[in-house]
Amino acid sequence: MESTERFPALLAEKDQAGFRFGEREITAADLPPGDVLVRVRYSAVNYKDGLASVPNGNVARSYPLVPGIDLAGEVVSSSDGRLQAGDQVIATGYDLGVSHHGGYAAMARLPLDWVVKLPKGLSLRQAMAIGTAGLTAAAGIIRLMREGIDRESGPVLVTGATGGVGCLAVAMLAGLGFTVEASTGKPEAEGFLRQLGASAIVPRAELQPETARPLDRQRWAGAIDPVGGTTLATVLSRLRYGGAVASVGLTAGPAFETTVFPFILRNATLFGVESAYLPMAEREVLWRRMAGDMRPGHLDDLITREIAWRDLPDALATILHGGVTGRIVVALP
Repeated sequence: MESTERFPALLAEKDQAGFRFGEREITAADLPPGDVLVRVRYSAVNYKDGLASVPNGNVARSYPLVPGIDLAGEVVSSSDGRLQAGDQVIATGYDLGVSHHGGYAAMARLPLDWVVKLPKGLSLRQAMAIGTAGLTAAAGIIRLMREGIDRESGPVLVTGATGGVGCLAVAMLAGLGFTVEASTGKPEAEGFLRQLGASAIVPRAELQPETARPLDRQRWAGAIDPVGGTTLATVLSRLRYGGAVASVGLTAGPAFETTVFPFILRNATLFGVESAYLPMAEREVLWRRMAGDMRPGHLDDLITREIAWRDLPDALATILHGGVTGRIVVALP
């Protein structure tokens, strides 16, 4: 692409005149340095992207910024022979949509080490149904299994189950043969979650009791928790002996109150999962598994909306207010 050819982008800008977010036209010369120029075909809507679209979201580290922590498309040009023009690729995480222009533009220029070739078994659209959310869910599930949680251990709970990480975790766990229980505050989403493989629905309020107990009835062998806060403390108190929880998010806030009892009386494990800077070797393995044995069941059904990029501002506002179930995929022009 010639550096003077203009293409559409959604741009967040912040300067002395204030904050602005909207449609702009930019050129390849406006893109940051990198080894690979990609024509973006699809991106996705994530909570983090919503935060990058508002003035006080505390996500953007530099301006101007094209948000979008996920993208998938075709290589236009590469300075390294490991990628050729026409190769289909995925990029998620790292500094995308944070301090490096991300997926909400028709073109992106990226460091080679941020780019994964699209694995066989996935389309570009399906890869964006997975995206950072699926990478996080898969990393959490792998860690649970390393902690000894398997299909025979007992049910695994997924909190925030209608969100991106949550719904993908439900689908992946069910596909691996786990008994999955899904927690949500959206009763109308029960059919959606059961279709993904949830065997039971746990109302959100059940995990947010007015009076928390340091230890409660043993119920779950493990959990994937994107919520945090009181929910995380309650889940810990109800783990079975030897259980484990993957903490993958904090939609209810970063703080929670618990005791040492789950850890010293039930041998519980709590660990965190971060996927934005996951080493490339692990990232490539996870993408191959998500196209293979860990491929989410009903993957296309996880895409509850496909939108044009001009509809992004409304979708980002919706996700910030908790109004999204499943995955929203964005088609770039």
